[in-house]
Amino acid sequence: MTPAAGETPVWTRKHLLTLRELSREEILYILDTAESFKEVSTRSIKKVPALRGRVVVNMFFEESTRTRVSFELAAQRLSADVIDFTEKMSSTQKGESLVDTARNIEAMGVDFMILRHPSAGAALDLTRAVDCCVINAGDGQHAHPTQGLLDLFTIRETKGRIEGLNVAIVGDIAHSRVARSDLQGLLKLGAKVTLVGPPTLVPAAFRQLGASVVHNLDAILPEMDVVNMLRIQKERITSSVFPSVREYVQLFGMDRARLKRCKPDVLIMHPGPVNRGIELAADVADGPSSSILRQVTNGLAVRMAVLFLCQQAASGAAA
Repeated sequence: MTPAAGETPVWTRKHLLTLRELSREEILYILDTAESFKEVSTRSIKKVPALRGRVVVNMFFEESTRTRVSFELAAQRLSADVIDFTEKMSSTQKGESLVDTARNIEAMGVDFMILRHPSAGAALDLTRAVDCCVINAGDGQHAHPTQGLLDLFTIRETKGRIEGLNVAIVGDIAHSRVARSDLQGLLKLGAKVTLVGPPTLVPAAFRQLGASVVHNLDAILPEMDVVNMLRIQKERITSSVFPSVREYVQLFGMDRARLKRCKPDVLIMHPGPVNRGIELAADVADGPSSSILRQVTNGLAVRMAVLFLCQQAASGAAA
C-alpha cells in the first residue's frame, strides 16, 4: 500500500480520532487496506512483520472485551509488542492526570496509544501532549471510529457496495458513539441512513446531520438493506426515557416476525455485546441474516489496517 514515487499518498494521518475528519477517499483506503490484511488471519502463522520493533499500549479507562482484545491481536499480528494498561493499574488512581500518565508511558518508548476513555475529546487531548500515534477506541458519547470502519467494511463485503443502500440504525442514538461514527461513515460513502427509536433516544436534531429520523420501526423495515441494532443500556430503559424493557422490545426489538417484514437478503448488525431478548431475539442473533461474528472478525483486519497506516504516516513525517 506504499504509493509510487511522486504519487501523493492517500493516507497521511498519524492519529485516528473520528470518521468526521476523514474524506471519502481516506475511508475507502482504510477499507481496501483492511481487505488485504484479512487474509493474514487465515494463515497457519498469523503474523506479518509490518510493526516489528514497535510498541503498542492499550490504555482502557472503560471496561471492554471486543475492542481491547481486537486491538491487542491486531498489534500482535503485525509483530508489535503490546502492553495492556487499565485504570486500576494506573497512577490516575492516585490523582495523576491522563496527560501526565501518557507522557510517562511515552517516555518508555511507546509508538502507539490506543485510548478508550469516558470523556469525549480525551483522545484529541492526548494528541496535543504526546508525539506517538493515538487511536481513539471510544471517547464518551463522541466517537468510536474503528467500530464505524468495521461496520462499513462488513456492509461493503456483504452487499458489494455502500452507495445507495438504505441503512437503519435502531436504538439509543442519543448516547451512542457507535451511531455517530456509523452515520458519518455511511453518509460519506453514499448510503441513506434512517435513525429509529423512541423520541427520547432519537432526537429530531439528528436530521441536521443528514439522516432521516423516525419512531416507527415496522414502517421502514421493508425498505431497509441493512439494520444495525444498537445495544440498549438497561438502566436507561427503566428511567424516564422509556417505561419498561417489555415495551421497548415490543416496539423496537428485532424478532422473527419483524425479520419477515424485511427484505430476504437484509443484513442484521449489532456492535455487541447483545442483550438477547431485547435488541435481538436469540434466533435472529444466531440466524443467517446476522453479521455479529463477521463484524468481530472484520474488526481485527480493520484495526490492523489502521495501525499499519498510522505508523506509515508517522514514519513518513519523521523522515
